[in-house]
Amino acid sequence: MALPFYNVYKPHTGDQADQREYRSSVWPGLSISAHERHIKASSPSVVKALSSAVYGGGMIELDRIFNIYVDRHYRCDDPPRDIADLLSEWQEQQDQCAGLLTAVRLEHTAIQEYESDEFGLLCCTTAGVSNAARAGSARTVFNTAGKKMGNEAVSQKRGESSVSSYTPGTINIMLWMNGHMTAGAMVNAIQTAVEAKAAALVDFGVVDSENGLTATGTTTDAIVLAVNQADENKPLIRYAGTATTMGAAIGRLVYDTITESLQAAQEWKERNNKP
Repeated sequence: MALPFYNVYKPHTGDQADQREYRSSVWPGLSISAHERHIKASSPSVVKALSSAVYGGGMIELDRIFNIYVDRHYRCDDPPRDIADLLSEWQEQQDQCAGLLTAVRLEHTAIQEYESDEFGLLCCTTAGVSNAARAGSARTVFNTAGKKMGNEAVSQKRGESSVSSYTPGTINIMLWMNGHMTAGAMVNAIQTAVEAKAAALVDFGVVDSENGLTATGTTTDAIVLAVNQADENKPLIRYAGTATTMGAAIGRLVYDTITESLQAAQEWKERNNKP
């Protein structure tokens, strides 16, 4: 199912409990559940992951990934603290997990899966592009202290403050791979996923919110790749570029889920007369 939680968040639809959980067909025991303010993906065991998440980034071990809704006016100098506070509120263990933030309506979460004799792959995506950006083009940026730097030489903007360098409008991608990968292949998989993301935005006609050029992402995109490494019968995957079955599957699932999430958001805006 592409948008498994599409009806969960609709008002006056009665008890939707049977629709609040999606169970993977390619990763035994992996489930994704819809909650009031977040989407939670849970593995039955701790696995290795490579993550750019604002909470739980780096090469880590995890058994849960949270995609947490914040409104478009969210501004904070310490998103990891906010996520830790929410995990505590939800009585969730704060280690061995990754936390993402999104302003995308959670019913627009798109999920697709693929399975072969070598691996199984699940991709779960929310796509928002209100702060779409093109890598390599001149635009407003922020330094490590959160100071806003302009399109021109950064020296001209030194010391100018900003409310925050984090603004929601994000493409968040979870990739769960049931199989064996080298660390290098995991990095390669992230590279392929990012290429597919850029292709999806080009084909959907998304442009940089500042300069009108074709966007390659947003200013706050995040991705988490979790790999089971458990089934000894599956071959070791050393490459995940676009000419491999792994890379082709990643590319297709990332491209399709981003497109589906963006399409759902566009249709919602049209129905509700939103700009």
